[in-house]
Amino acid sequence: MDTATETSGERQGSPGAAEQSPVPTGGATRGATSLGPATGPAAGATLGGRAAVTTGLWGRTEQQDFRSRVRGTLLGSAIGDALGAPVAPLSLPELLEAHGPAGLTEPAPRATVTAATQLGLFTVDGLIRAHVRRDTGAWHPPTDVHQAHLRWSLTQSDWGPDERREDNGWLAQEEWLYARRSPERSCLTGFADGVLGTLAQPKNPTAVDPAAATRSAPFGLLVGWEPALVLQLAVECAVQSHGHPTAYLSAGAHAVIVHGLTRGESLDAAVQRALGLLGVRPGHQPVTDALQRALGAVTTGAPSPQTVEGLSPGYGRSAEEVLAIAVYCALVAENVAHGLRLAVNHGGDSAATGALCGALLGAQHGETALPAAWLAGLEGRATVLELADDFALEMTQGPALHGPAAASTTWLTRYPRG
Repeated sequence: MDTATETSGERQGSPGAAEQSPVPTGGATRGATSLGPATGPAAGATLGGRAAVTTGLWGRTEQQDFRSRVRGTLLGSAIGDALGAPVAPLSLPELLEAHGPAGLTEPAPRATVTAATQLGLFTVDGLIRAHVRRDTGAWHPPTDVHQAHLRWSLTQSDWGPDERREDNGWLAQEEWLYARRSPERSCLTGFADGVLGTLAQPKNPTAVDPAAATRSAPFGLLVGWEPALVLQLAVECAVQSHGHPTAYLSAGAHAVIVHGLTRGESLDAAVQRALGLLGVRPGHQPVTDALQRALGAVTTGAPSPQTVEGLSPGYGRSAEEVLAIAVYCALVAENVAHGLRLAVNHGGDSAATGALCGALLGAQHGETALPAAWLAGLEGRATVLELADDFALEMTQGPALHGPAAASTTWLTRYPRG
């Protein structure tokens, strides 16, 4: 086992590794935009450790707030993905010619998502199973997430769910997920076999596309973990398909920023923490430079597609540029719709920038800040909501579902221990 794997496997598995980090209360620093973010989770809440996680640590208000942020993150990512997908292949002149001087302003009536949303959902499934499996003494989240992504890979080749697979759980039975929606080749090849990529031996070491980053937001929802461990887990799961430092560090940075927002911090503070954690990582410079460009652009004038394009000298299709665009658009957003429109109207990978920006805004402000009309036509909305609520339930009520004193057969059918 390589050193990095030991870090996120053994350290996270030790009693108190996740439990030592107190979670900010409602007094945490607030966001600077006018969206009215909700309060943070309860102090002392822990996620899936050997110490019991009970409602005594999560008051009712804190549980409701946490669920709202989880829903906001996953739904926000999905609507940003669906909004940007139709224009992702277009240059800015082509986009403006097709949609007028205001650009793309609304999603299609039937807003279909891409592989970014599919993989994000399977990431959540893997994280839930990791916490369920901890009861058995097997605690290595990168393996559980990898197994979940292998299940996603089968959706890209099979006609539909195979009920003979006992480890499918409920998510892999969702028929609408069995559709190929522009997956990056790096994901198809990375999950084409059962070999687990590691930092020592990563898959696709030249891949710099943003597909690892677009599935990394769920790691940020582990609010009881230390930020450094969130970064490490996101990185270890990113290298299973994206072995270039720019790609996997962008994924880690996005997870850390979502983590800070979910804990009630301002976006600027969350970005600063990510920069601090990235600074000691080999190969961090392109990612930290991109984030610094995003912070600097906030003071350069009114937001515009041209400002967004200025953040992406490589045409907005590599991971660090997509991250920079998403962060900038979230920082200057007047509301979620404004931020997402800005995030997709440029000549780069609009689906990826929309997904990352939507996750940031959703984590910061919760589900009620998302545009209702955009959610109404979102493909798979019921599935996203169900999975989000299951994640929140596992994180706050796990011992009641599968602890020493009780075990829900229904829950273990939904999320098999394997």
